[in-house]
Amino acid sequence: MDHVDHILIVDDDREIRELVSGYLKKNGLRATAVPDGRQMRAFLDTDSVDLIILDVMMPGDDGLVLCRQLRAGKHKATPILMLTARNEETDRIIGLELGADDYLVKPFAARELLARINAVLRRTRMLPPNLQVTETGRLLKFGAWHLDTVARHLLDEDGTAIALSGAEYRLLCVFVDHPQRVLNRDQLLNLTQGREAEIFDRSIDLLVSRLRQRLRDDAREPAYIKTVCSEGYVLSMPVELSEPG
Repeated sequence: MDHVDHILIVDDDREIRELVSGYLKKNGLRATAVPDGRQMRAFLDTDSVDLIILDVMMPGDDGLVLCRQLRAGKHKATPILMLTARNEETDRIIGLELGADDYLVKPFAARELLARINAVLRRTRMLPPNLQVTETGRLLKFGAWHLDTVARHLLDEDGTAIALSGAEYRLLCVFVDHPQRVLNRDQLLNLTQGREAEIFDRSIDLLVSRLRQRLRDDAREPAYIKTVCSEGYVLSMPVELSEPG
């Protein structure tokens, strides 16, 4: 039997839950709708889903809190699309930095929501099955650098912390999980979230360039992230698990 994508809708507005779930079902998807984080967690304890739609503005744990919890737990790889009634850039950036894959501002057209769901699922599935983000709680060493996956920043050889943006951190996680393996641009695009993807569709190289700057890598002759002509990028250093000092 063919797999049918299962979408979990978390929104305290009953009308939106009914409208969205009904529309998704009419378009061949499975849909489950719950009103809050408590019921979301209860559902995910017993069922799996392919994508979660999170409303930002909810009583109790709001969508940003729930997004943070999901990314820190066993559902960290499940794609998240956030809905917000606020047309404020700050809310969108916070959601994307927390690990959301896309956002949509209310009110929205149902067709656009469906298109974004399909786009997120398609981007996610571009990655090979074994391409997973680094597990939390590890300190990884490559060359002169350590990556602290709890604090989500780099440590140089003197122990000085280098802050990373959300996109930079996720990109580096993929490189250190797959050292000395060439990754193409389609695979790396999965690390750029939401509207940012529209930018990096045209130039994933910009994000790699930013990460090279964090690593103090010579752009002309990089020692860490090297360009493989017509193929993509590779972290040339071996990576090992390190214990905190």
